[in-house]
Amino acid sequence: MTGPTDPEVFLDDTPGEMRGVIARGGRYTHLLIHRDADAPQHRLGARSVGRVTQVNPGLRGAFVDLGAEADAFLPLGRNDSLAQGARVEVVVVAEPRGGKGAAVRRLGAGEGAPRLLEPGPSIADTLRRLAPGAPILTGVPAIDASREAESEALAEVHAFPGHGLDLAVQRTRALVAVDIDYAPAPGRDPAKGRARANAEGLRQAARLIGLKAWGGLVIVDAIGDGRDGEALSRAVRAAFAEDSQAAFGPVSRFGLAQLSLPWTRTPVEEVLSPSGRTHAQALVRDLRRHILTDTATARVVARCAPEEAAVATPLVAALGPRAAVVADPSVAPGRGRIQED
Repeated sequence: MTGPTDPEVFLDDTPGEMRGVIARGGRYTHLLIHRDADAPQHRLGARSVGRVTQVNPGLRGAFVDLGAEADAFLPLGRNDSLAQGARVEVVVVAEPRGGKGAAVRRLGAGEGAPRLLEPGPSIADTLRRLAPGAPILTGVPAIDASREAESEALAEVHAFPGHGLDLAVQRTRALVAVDIDYAPAPGRDPAKGRARANAEGLRQAARLIGLKAWGGLVIVDAIGDGRDGEALSRAVRAAFAEDSQAAFGPVSRFGLAQLSLPWTRTPVEEVLSPSGRTHAQALVRDLRRHILTDTATARVVARCAPEEAAVATPLVAALGPRAAVVADPSVAPGRGRIQED
């Protein structure tokens, strides 16, 4: 039996896409996604031999062919030197995002053709590292948890009525913006209420930024006018204390707190950006859930647009003979449905 502070851990192994989810205190903190179609060389922690294709002094780095479609970027220090064509052994420290390739760290010299030496940790391994000893739930509970975590990760505005909070966590090209709004309860000390709301808003913002797999510059517009910047700075540090690589800046005279977080994983909204593959994968997950909950129906069919059916068909085959896909030109993309046959 788990207590109120014990982590809940879920592993959804739907054909084509593996998802890991962690919840703490009833709130989702991690949503990890691996798709079979993703290049294993670009996953966090993967180790490869690469060939330097270009050295760019302006970017203080080099582009490295890992044997995948896109080159990775290797930052170079002032005293580092590499020649085009050199072989290096590298490990992925940040997955692709925003049209950029993976970022890697050099481990040493490499030999031979670009190739994967060791894949990054599996989602199951990562779940065990993040929540050691916690039981891992699979099947329908894991499917439902992954859906709920996805919905929260893709939302921009989050309400917490119990705390009087309205929280916006939004990403632009340059930064992540956090806006904390508070509706004070009548009859309560407004100053203490603001402090509690700021602390809770920052705690939820840190959780949501982790759930969304975001990094980079974070600007927080907290409640108040910024006159107590020291208290706000302490609250920000407490909220993001679990990230050992977080760097904290000063609170501005306008009451804006600043910090920087490392990028590690591809942001959830990029992994799940609307596409034929994303729609097909969601339909396969829905079909799998239907089969798991309804064991009596002889045949369950996913009816969808032809381009989605082409992606879904080999994945559905792994669900067994009760599952099938029908390509239906009358079904609009993203509008696939499950029906019993």
